[in-house]
Parts: sequence; C-alpha cells; structure tokens
Amino acid sequence: MTRVRKGELALRYVLLLAVLALTVGPFLWQLSTSLKGPTEDIYSSPPSFLPRHPTLHNYERVADTIPVWDYAFNSLKVATANVATNCVGSALAGYALARLRYRGRRAATLAFVLAMLVPVEGIIIAQFTTMRELGLNNTLIGVVLPGCIGAMNVLLMRNAFLNLPYEIDEAAYVDGANVWQRFLRIALPSVKGTVAVVAIFAFMGAWDDFLWPLIVLSDPSKFTLTIGLNYLHGTFANDERLVAAGTVIAVAPLIALFAGLQRYFFRGVGEGAVKG
Repeated sequence: MTRVRKGELALRYVLLLAVLALTVGPFLWQLSTSLKGPTEDIYSSPPSFLPRHPTLHNYERVADTIPVWDYAFNSLKVATANVATNCVGSALAGYALARLRYRGRRAATLAFVLAMLVPVEGIIIAQFTTMRELGLNNTLIGVVLPGCIGAMNVLLMRNAFLNLPYEIDEAAYVDGANVWQRFLRIALPSVKGTVAVVAIFAFMGAWDDFLWPLIVLSDPSKFTLTIGLNYLHGTFANDERLVAAGTVIAVAPLIALFAGLQRYFFRGVGEGAVKG
C-alpha cells in the first residue's frame, strides 16, 4: 500500500467536509429552524444555528394547519405500492434480460436504456391522457401506475444478475430446476442487496414526487405529503418555522428507511448493482 502524504490527506478531508456541509448542511439548518420558538429571530445576522429554547410546538402547528398525517398516509400507500411493483417487476425484467436467451434481448435492453433518456416532462401529457382514458384520474392508483416499474431499476437488476456465475444456473438445470425455480431459489436470494437498492430508490422517488401527483390529483383528501405541504407556503409564507417543520416531517421517513436498509444498500453496491 502506498503512503499518502499529510498534505494530500488533509486536502481529502477538507474536500469531504465541504461536500458534507453542502449535502447535510441545508437539512440541519431546516431542523434547527423547525425547533426555534416564535420569539427567536430566524433572520438574525450573523445567523444563529442552535435554537436558544428548542420547542416542538411548530410540529403541532403543522398538524393543526393541514391534515399532515392523512397526507403522509397517502404518500406511504403510494410509496409502498411503488416499492412492491418496482421490486417485483424490475427483478423479473432484469432476470429475463440477463439470464434468458431469446431473440431481441439486446433490443429490449436498448429500449430500457433509451427510456432513461426521455425526460418526464416530455411524456407527462401522454401519461395524463392515458390515466383519463382509463378512468384513473384523481386516484392513488393513477399516481402509482406510471412509475410502477422504472427503467433504471430494471437495468440495476440486470447488472446484478449478470454478475452471477452461469455455472450455478447450469448446475440447477441439470438437477431439474425450471426457470422459475432458478429465479426464486438461486438468483433472487443472491441479489438481495440490489433489491434493497431498488426499494430505496423506488420509495424515495414516490415519496418525493411532486409534479405528477399535482397533475393527476384534484381531491384534497387524496393529496400526498409533498402537495399538502405546499399549503404551508401559501397560507403562512412569512413563517418559515412551519415550512421547516413540514420539511423535516417529509424527510424523516427517508432517513429511517435508509438507516434500516443501509447494510443491504452497500451490499448491493458490492454486487455491482450500480456499476455500468
């Protein structure tokens, strides 16, 4: 192993701290703002990072202002359905692209790659028209359906299945295992880390989505959390404490999800799930 000079090592730590400040700093600032009471000046110069008298009253005010827990439950239903459909559908499609032999497999893989290049804004009108024709406007199913299987998730699963030795499939085939048995009993348990990666990406994408639920939903009782929190900006535009508290409520489930699945997430990176 080569020894790293002290100056180069110090530069690396400085760059890491700078990236950490840029990524985690805004969230910590929102958390600090959400804990500040009404008597504290959040626009003071120089700014005060730590609240002098921490309070949870802002979170209570958010719940009193909008039905935040109903919106969170709607988001949870959408995100859970999105995780289930992406994990199942992406695993099946990825296995078919990686392990099965059939005519047109390369063209199918290319189609998924090209699908990633199409911006969502370019097809959102077609999606809305499709949901309207199916009678799924203003329903949570209409929110879930367009993103139920993501092209990136399919390619992640394909790359993970490609890293498995073909000798395992051949041995199972000799023992009489059919394609479903090879998929369920051999291939899928070997890529659990990648399935966790897909689950995290699917949950984050559905939980944070704002544009599509805003377009397809019109009944306030079916709004997701991202849409519902937008009312805090309109009604209380000058009270950033409520906005910060709502932001923390929206981000907290994502942090909890990643904390619970981080071991599997990094295992998925080791399996080659995010490699080209």
